Amino acid sequence: MGCTATHRIRERSAENRSVMLESTTLPSVLDIELSLDSSAVSMPVVDLAEVTALYREVFEAQQVQRRLSGPRRLQRGQFEIAAEIFPVQHFSGDFVCIFDCGDSTLLALGDVAGKGLTAAMWSTHVMSLLRTSFANLRKPNLVASAINRDLCALGSGAPITTMVLAILDWQGDELTYCNAGHFPPFIKRQNGAVQRISAGGPALGAIPLAEFEETRVPFSPSDMFVGYSDGLIECLNGNDEEFGIERLLAQARNCQSQPASTALFSMIAAAQDFAHGTPRTDDLSLLIVSGASPR
Repeated sequence: MGCTATHRIRERSAENRSVMLESTTLPSVLDIELSLDSSAVSMPVVDLAEVTALYREVFEAQQVQRRLSGPRRLQRGQFEIAAEIFPVQHFSGDFVCIFDCGDSTLLALGDVAGKGLTAAMWSTHVMSLLRTSFANLRKPNLVASAINRDLCALGSGAPITTMVLAILDWQGDELTYCNAGHFPPFIKRQNGAVQRISAGGPALGAIPLAEFEETRVPFSPSDMFVGYSDGLIECLNGNDEEFGIERLLAQARNCQSQPASTALFSMIAAAQDFAHGTPRTDDLSLLIVSGASPR
């Protein structure tokens, strides 16, 4: 005798859209709908305790990934650093890593190929390599080379990873950076000039003997550094138009006098307004450094 059953487990949430990692919450209500035809003689059992436990483990894993990234808002000297990641699924292949070393702060924003749990596990590995390498090498280009060698040694299973590394000397007002195949960040100067950050080398994990360069530039609290992932500038609206770098630059000009945390959410809001409800298809991350208070 034939038996068919369709199961749909739907989580109720206050909003049907992606949210920030820190605002992720455990589902409190699960609506289970079972649809059986007239010939059905048995109904498979769904263990709510197991489902709830699974959601709890997912939530806890999200928080681990978040804590490994470092603080989302940090003030050092006259500078404020703000960063945020918006995963398109439960976990993100984008990563941000921020930590101090003496009178300097390391900033890294990267993107591991892929999405979801697999990409998140690889990003955790890259962040671990980043911390270990920087503790020994202290230079962005040498750190990029070390991570590249490690990923290449793992063979074809390791995903291609792009990353921009920067060291903020908040006592000497300097920024030293290396771009490993990532979308070029930019520095918005107080006078309106825009400096694109492209010096560095190829994506990590692609060329074993690749060499990387670093560049040091003046950077004052009146300037603004903006690093981003492709999920931001490739955000689409209903007409399949991309948000694009020019709109991001325009928004940066509008935020020139704002502290980093305010500017960050202004830029995110601009991208969301542009999308006008069109679902995102990629992780989105943003890292901003600017003056610690309105100037």
